[in-house]
Amino acid sequence: MDKITLENLIEKVESYNPEGVELVKKAYTYAEELHRGQYRQSGEPYIIHPLSVAYILAEIHADTETLCAALLHDTLEDTKITKEEIVKEFGPTVALLVDGVTKLNKMNFSSKQAQVFANTRKIITGIMIDIRIIIIKIADRLHNMRTLMYKSEFKQKENAIETMDLFVPLANYIGTYRIKCELEDLSLKYLYPDQYKRIEELHMKIEEESRECLKEMLLNIESALTSQKIPNEIKIRIKNIYGIYKRLDQGYKISEIHDLLSLKIMVDTIPNCYQTLRIVHLEYKPFHEKFKDYIYNPKTNMYRSLHTTVFGEEDRLIQTQIRTFEMDKVASFGLTAYWDIEKGNARDIMQNELKKQYQFFKSLIDINQMFADNQEFVRQVKSELFSDKVYVYTAKGDLVELPKGSTIIDFAYMIHSDIGNTMTYAIVNDKRVEMNYILQNKDRVRVITDDLSCGPKEEWLDIAVTTRARKRIKEGLNKEKEQ
Repeated sequence: MDKITLENLIEKVESYNPEGVELVKKAYTYAEELHRGQYRQSGEPYIIHPLSVAYILAEIHADTETLCAALLHDTLEDTKITKEEIVKEFGPTVALLVDGVTKLNKMNFSSKQAQVFANTRKIITGIMIDIRIIIIKIADRLHNMRTLMYKSEFKQKENAIETMDLFVPLANYIGTYRIKCELEDLSLKYLYPDQYKRIEELHMKIEEESRECLKEMLLNIESALTSQKIPNEIKIRIKNIYGIYKRLDQGYKISEIHDLLSLKIMVDTIPNCYQTLRIVHLEYKPFHEKFKDYIYNPKTNMYRSLHTTVFGEEDRLIQTQIRTFEMDKVASFGLTAYWDIEKGNARDIMQNELKKQYQFFKSLIDINQMFADNQEFVRQVKSELFSDKVYVYTAKGDLVELPKGSTIIDFAYMIHSDIGNTMTYAIVNDKRVEMNYILQNKDRVRVITDDLSCGPKEEWLDIAVTTRARKRIKEGLNKEKEQ
């Protein structure tokens, strides 16, 4: 859809949230009046931007408060309206969300750089207040990236770099896969236009050449599932342009990218996921090295699915992703899927899920507490949370995500402070290792503890990488000194 209108937005909201339509109309009218006379660099009236952001959110069934905040998201920054007036007209929650996405005033800072770091911190920590702040910011960035052609080349590259550094990791953490992929592709388009164009052409060629092969597989599997009375839906997926670029940049040949072509198979129940896996393997030989069970061992952003790569038609490697219909919503939309799944309770469930299940959220709280300086906070978040990761298993088979370069000490404190404070050594892949062992992907780790051990030790601070481990070690050392 090229240009969003109020009618488009209202039609979308009516389809899933008719009771919210009147307040959304009111927010639009309010924002349109405040932004009247303001224009974007495209020459369009400014209201087109907040309207488009609200439409992106309506596509993922955002609640009424989020849609109102999206329509009003630039009013505090670009008009004379106050937070108190928004509270009066739309309530404290909408005002909180609008304030959460509003940049801090440059008058409060000694330099442009100080303002940038403070605003980056505000964006990142907004998730601790209300996850919807981050969701609105990501939708805001998506529309800005879709309309980046009106900016100067310098601004295009600057925005693309910031998108890759900040908004792509945030979208990945909350699991909004579709938006993450689009942000990646748009960023690549402006950062490396020649490579983007080359891979875009390659992408279209792959799509054309593989269409019949994938369609035949889809029909075969669909027929087999239907004969077993398993309700199903199957979709064809080709890896996004940035995903292909990244693999090629890592030295892979196009024929070696095992998830270049995918079939997404959705069924009704978890038992039928495993029955479907059996059916797929009966129809097509599996490539054994590429099987993963993310249903009983979810990814750290709660993605759940079975992955099996098989030899498909014409001997092509085809990844099949098998999941329930509900898992597919989470796989595509992450935490925002709860707007559709849970309706009225969605916000509270999202926030509770973040606190209970998402490892990065706990790490973010530690970093926020440890680093008062905005620049140091941003640097630590980027090096610890937005950098390359290592994924290791506990003795019980749970998956733990840590920044690359992490040690046994980081692992132990990520599990529990008491384990960290009483550890003596660890068993990794059935071999004894010491504290400074650097963890590798797929390591199986069991920490050996002793209640009589004299940990934590001062020298552990030189070995630990994560803020959580360093914080807990310092707390333990201070406690020892007080005794």
